[in-house]
Amino acid sequence: MLAKEHIDQLLSKNGNVLSTDGDKIGSIGEVYADDDNGQPTWVTVKTGLFGTSESFVPLETARVEGNDLVVPYSKDQVKDAPRIDTDSHLDPAEEDRLYQHYQLGGAKTYTDATRGSDAGLATGRAGTSDSDDTRGAVGRDTSGPTTDDAMTRSEERVNIGTEREATGRVRLRKYVTTEHVTKTVPVQREEVRLEREPITDTNRGSAMSGPDLSEEEHEVILHEERPVVEKETVPVERVRLDKDTVTDQVQVDEEVRQERIETDGIDETRRR
Repeated sequence: MLAKEHIDQLLSKNGNVLSTDGDKIGSIGEVYADDDNGQPTWVTVKTGLFGTSESFVPLETARVEGNDLVVPYSKDQVKDAPRIDTDSHLDPAEEDRLYQHYQLGGAKTYTDATRGSDAGLATGRAGTSDSDDTRGAVGRDTSGPTTDDAMTRSEERVNIGTEREATGRVRLRKYVTTEHVTKTVPVQREEVRLEREPITDTNRGSAMSGPDLSEEEHEVILHEERPVVEKETVPVERVRLDKDTVTDQVQVDEEVRQERIETDGIDETRRR
């Protein structure tokens, strides 16, 4: 358990909170002490841009290393701790949420962020004196709890962009199919036709040129055409894949939060 003098030294030196591997989690904000014995039990760590966010970290297993405080938790675990107002007393329900987040058992009631000897421990922010801490805080602002007479109003804004991701794959694949082709082709053939001609003065000489009686054979060769099929492979077209970029309109719905500022205790009738 850390002693009070250790915490006083860390607050006066503007110490930081480190993880066990040496990474800086953030700077020390406030220290919360036990109501009964005044022992320091919780510390807030200022994280985020300009230290505008604070997270509670238990001091149960913390140790002092120079001007810094080393805790056995990672930066992500501390930043993911339940959001609790650092300017108020820790109630049992809030402590239970913190114990559950850091996987610790037991629950106690601790002092709030008030300053002075009654609390048993100065629980001020790092780098501030007791006289500064006793002043009333003008709201919780990005510059700290003790701000000037102005209040900053913030709002969330939506920044929408696009990212490129693969949605599918297209490829060309070639395969062979078989079709039946039917065509009609004209073919020619020779046929025998018997012709008889009478003996006339014109052909009498040819007819009487041989012996009177004889045996003879005459042979005629017949021809016909038959279909002959030949196949050849010829290129018919070229196919390739190409891409076109099209633009669609996509409607995005998102909720944003805005801070509103209201006034209390102002007599509107006197301002007219």
